[in-house]
Amino acid sequence: MKHHCIWAALASSSSLVAHGFSSPYHPASVDGAGTCLSLCQHQQAPEDDGGSVDDLVKGRRNFLSSLVALSSSTFVLSPPVAIADGEGSTSLTPTVIATPTGDLKKLFREGQALEAQGNILAAQRIYTKATKIAPRFIYAWANLANTLVAQGDLSNADEAYTTAISLCEQNLSEVEPSFGTKRCDDLYLLLLNRGSVRLNNGKPSEGLADLSKSNDLRGRPDSVILENLARAQEINSYYGLADRNYSTAISMTANEVAPFWLRSSMVKFQQGDLTGAFDLARRVENRFPEAPEVRACYACLLLAKGDEDAARRKYLEIPDRPRLKYSDREYVDRVITWPPAMKETLAQLTKAVGDTN
Repeated sequence: MKHHCIWAALASSSSLVAHGFSSPYHPASVDGAGTCLSLCQHQQAPEDDGGSVDDLVKGRRNFLSSLVALSSSTFVLSPPVAIADGEGSTSLTPTVIATPTGDLKKLFREGQALEAQGNILAAQRIYTKATKIAPRFIYAWANLANTLVAQGDLSNADEAYTTAISLCEQNLSEVEPSFGTKRCDDLYLLLLNRGSVRLNNGKPSEGLADLSKSNDLRGRPDSVILENLARAQEINSYYGLADRNYSTAISMTANEVAPFWLRSSMVKFQQGDLTGAFDLARRVENRFPEAPEVRACYACLLLAKGDEDAARRKYLEIPDRPRLKYSDREYVDRVITWPPAMKETLAQLTKAVGDTN
């Protein structure tokens, strides 16, 4: 089975920052408006296609990006109903469904096809229908949550992910590992998705708990989990842990400069490592030279190194309108959420260029 994924940019369109370096809780933005720093990965129901767990996971790690205006919907679990199996017979299914069959399988594939085509609203309708037909089908809830994230409806996405997680945990407790038996092997991905949603929806401590558990369940270093876990630790002021996990994530993707490297640079500065912070920021600045947040961060680090003239020049490269946002305390505290040491240096810089008194 081909696995499609949805890259969820977890920030409202009004709070996107160029190149996606930061957003309300945390960064997750879009290429063109930016590169996503946080994600929701698309869950796919496993099939008897001979693929290994690693093959399934590998197939789920492609990303699309988009976010549109918020919408709302309410999801209610309905009683178990009859579902056609592969032979066309009908049976009640009170247990958790990890692998769809018959009509449910066809319906689910229809939703996946629509989602792959970018028709998110139509896919959402299909997944909603699947949850009503088979309210104990894990991946109907998981994929429904993805479509809600794509529309910016983070609260209802949280609820749908929570249902999928509960069903997945129940499946794991009921089904013993055995050859040929499909179990819910995606719990760490579901937790990664819900954790990212919660971080972007004003629940930093809950998001950190999900991402920590996701990391534990993964059982080996995973750069996507680690960069999101690091951001969760950063936003919860665990800067030492964030520094370590950012560094590990960077070491796993050392040839691909990514926007989250800028967050790592800021955390290093918070930890007193000016040299490490400057080296990382310089690499990001080479890759994204016109991004306002990169220019602002780089200028702050130049000021911290004692080169005020260069810092002023770099900072004034930012066009007036986006530059003045960095003089807005609300923007710095709640939108880009810079660490304290960076905010202190930024305040000195905005004063030095005359943007603040």
